[in-house]
Parts: sequence; structure tokens; C-alpha cells
Amino acid sequence: MAHPAVLSGLVERYWALSVLSAESGSPEAHGRLEDVAATLCVATGTSDVHAALTAARYRLPGARTFDDSILGPRPATRHRTHA
Repeated sequence: MAHPAVLSGLVERYWALSVLSAESGSPEAHGRLEDVAATLCVATGTSDVHAALTAARYRLPGARTFDDSILGPRPATRHRTHA
């Protein structure tokens, strides 16, 4: 597994290139995106870019053991008051 600093850079490049590829639709942008995706797979020991992004996320500082971000905001918790 690559160093977290390397993974962070690759993830940032992947997301930037995915936006560029979506906006421009150029073959060059798509090719660069595919190259970064392949590098991410090699760096994380995976064979799928989505698995690579997940693996990278767990290696980066501040990673959670369970990614609950897809669940939306957490409900406010009630605090019990002791009388």
C-alpha cells in the first residue's frame, strides 16, 4: 500500500480529472483519468477504481472505521437531565 501522502494526491487528481473529463468529454481527459485510476488500483492493490478509492480513504488520516456519510446528518441526540 502506498504512503498516505501519495494516496491523497492520487485521490485528489482522480476527482479533479473526473470533473474535467465530465465537463470536456475529451479523449485526452478521459485517458488521463483512466491512467490515474489504474495507478490508484496498483497503489492500493485493488482491481477496481471504486475499491481503490475506498481502500485509499481508509489509509488517509482521519479515516473512520465505518463510513456513515451516506446516511446523511446525524439526528440530534437527547441528553438526559438528572433531577
